[in-house]
Amino acid sequence: MTTDAYRSVLPIPDRGHVGLTTYDAKDPDTSYPPIERLRPPAGAPNVLIVMLDDVGFGASSAFGGPADCPTAERLAASGLKFNRFHTTALCSPSRQALLTGRNHHSVGMGGITEIATSAPGYNSIRPNTAAPLAETLRLNGYSTAQFGKCHEVPVWEASPQGPFDHWPTGSGFEHFYGFIAGETNQYAPSIHEGTVAVEPDRTPEEGYHFTEDMTDRAIAWVREQKALQADKPFFLYYAPGATHAPHHVPAEWSEKYRGRFDDGWDALRERTFARQQELGVVPQDAELTARPPEIPAWDDMPDDLKPVLARQMEVYAGFLEHTDHQVGRLIDAIDALGTLEDTLVYYIVGDNGASAEGTPQGCFNELITLNGAGGLETTEFMASRIDDFGTPAAYNHYAVGWAHAMDTPYQWTKQVASHWGGTRNGTIVHWPAGIASRGEIRSQFTHIIDVAATVLEVAQLPHPISVHGVQQMPLHGTSMRYAFDDAAAPERHETQYFEMFVNRGIYHKGWTAVTRHSIPWAASDMPAYDDDVWELYAPDDWTQAHDLSAEQPGRLHELQRLFLIEATKYGVLPLDDRRFERFNAEIAGRPLLVSGNSQLLFGGMGRLTENSVIVLKNKSFSVTASITVPDGGANGVLLAQGGAFGGLSLYLHEGRPAFCYNLFGLQQFITRGDAAVPAGEHQVRAEFAYDGGGLGKGGTVGVFVDGAKVGEGRVDGTVPMLFSGDETTDVGSDDATPVSSDYSPAESRFTGTVHWVQLDAGLDDHDHYIAPEDRLRVAMARQ
Repeated sequence: MTTDAYRSVLPIPDRGHVGLTTYDAKDPDTSYPPIERLRPPAGAPNVLIVMLDDVGFGASSAFGGPADCPTAERLAASGLKFNRFHTTALCSPSRQALLTGRNHHSVGMGGITEIATSAPGYNSIRPNTAAPLAETLRLNGYSTAQFGKCHEVPVWEASPQGPFDHWPTGSGFEHFYGFIAGETNQYAPSIHEGTVAVEPDRTPEEGYHFTEDMTDRAIAWVREQKALQADKPFFLYYAPGATHAPHHVPAEWSEKYRGRFDDGWDALRERTFARQQELGVVPQDAELTARPPEIPAWDDMPDDLKPVLARQMEVYAGFLEHTDHQVGRLIDAIDALGTLEDTLVYYIVGDNGASAEGTPQGCFNELITLNGAGGLETTEFMASRIDDFGTPAAYNHYAVGWAHAMDTPYQWTKQVASHWGGTRNGTIVHWPAGIASRGEIRSQFTHIIDVAATVLEVAQLPHPISVHGVQQMPLHGTSMRYAFDDAAAPERHETQYFEMFVNRGIYHKGWTAVTRHSIPWAASDMPAYDDDVWELYAPDDWTQAHDLSAEQPGRLHELQRLFLIEATKYGVLPLDDRRFERFNAEIAGRPLLVSGNSQLLFGGMGRLTENSVIVLKNKSFSVTASITVPDGGANGVLLAQGGAFGGLSLYLHEGRPAFCYNLFGLQQFITRGDAAVPAGEHQVRAEFAYDGGGLGKGGTVGVFVDGAKVGEGRVDGTVPMLFSGDETTDVGSDDATPVSSDYSPAESRFTGTVHWVQLDAGLDDHDHYIAPEDRLRVAMARQ
């Protein structure tokens, strides 16, 4: 018999037979208890957690926003809206906090995984003293599955070789279908099923979209789970990449919003605020905060840019409605199984505030902005591409002004953890069998770390003191169950710190003290920490509209000290406002998956992230492929890194060797050989001689076959930092979007044999050929 006492130590220890052991099983005294399958306590509900990406408090119609979200409204009408629910202001930290029930620094996630440092609060490593909620539920008899985004895997573990301890299937989820990155191309995602890379089953032209795909998979999983284990509750974590950039949505969804945003983001904030007061999700006496001077007014934007800006918001609104529709499909499938009544649903409308990472004018290709080259996208360029926004031809993100409007009525946006615009996300809780109240609002202060504690309470499960032999740190959250049927219940989560990119704040019994240190689109000229200006807001100031720091300096100082106490307790220190430097693993102090100046890859390897391959940017390099061309010639990719919005590719086209450098999808620089590669074994090589003189400069290209130059060309500019958030390096093909317009993904697979490909960075090989002993030396150096 399983009791709570046994459930405090996980896995629950097996109990051996105690009693008479007979010689003959037919002996009347032979008696053994029947085998009992592991199940949670009777009455434990199914659990569905839905968490959207980069959706601000003022985006969804359920919380007064302009994007129609009928699923959210339907769940809220028969459930509860929590209008003071908070996140961490950034995706990886919010997700780690959600899945562990601990503050984000305490579980190593003070930033996204790509900027992890060696400091414990920022190393991106979940300690084994903080077992995930999914693991606790699995070890108590739940079926567990995750679909969508996972951005909690340390970058040096995000390769086909793992280790997989921090992947979803190593974190308590028995099944995973999604992507291991901060974002993905919705039309050409980098998908893993479990830990194995898989490709979409159809093309965008055939109607593919990742949110629809992951929903199909989630529906199939929950149907199978109930068909085969109907008595076993499930824990399903549904985390779409929507509505993170790129904002990709089928045109019929964005067309619904044509013309709705032509009057701009300032007018939209006013309309949204009025609806929010009408709905009661903000009080009648709340004030709409002023737009910060760092965010431009709509009227100050160039008139010729405004149609592009309006289109950005139309696409975003369609993207959010489309996402809500997919959530509705999943909800309907659960309802059709007769299990929605006894399913605790958390619909968390965003893992942080709306994203202001798209610059004041927005962008057609977000990767240009991320590489610090926003000046390449002129008004004329974006206007010429206006019909492509939201389609597979774009990688778009909206302007900062729209992000601010999506966080109505609060100040600031994603990344700015000091203010509610970065951290307050509307959340809906639905559980008909367990909540008597319907269609009500709950205004107790709650935080994303409270979800795990709530799930364990409603499942009647103790928080384990030991998991896999490791003593566990306490949960940091407070169960929200007490507020489900008591709108007037005193709040129990009384103190909470916030910190992200040294934007920091403290909440204590209604009061907040905050300081904004940085903004997302301007990463230079950081002030000294001690020069940051702190603000103070009273409990009755719902939107943080009136700074009382000058009137009550004593209270401000008390809260500042409390922030330091909490920051010390939970691993926030040392504060770290380095942005660009932390992308450099050597400076940050995190492991490199690969190092050195050479790397040897083999035919068939693919879906390798940029962290899995040596860096070829801002330096001279060569790519050499050993291939066999069959009789009649060959075509296809030998090696490709990146995709249609930035990357490089060495391939055969019409039998001739070619090298393409794709500059942000704006230009393709293609150098071709003068003749087809004949049948037999050959080395095909591209050499890039970097001009130098800074980042992102151009260079000259030479193409060689068996050491002889067969072509030369010019690249006028290069990508300085990042080809993509999710495009990969592939040997013998170019999966997802193609680097070169010479081929499609379906045509990219090499029709001969690729034996190996060697990458050499910063090396000058005048022989233009790799001898066998040189290749062996490179291979041995990688041991």
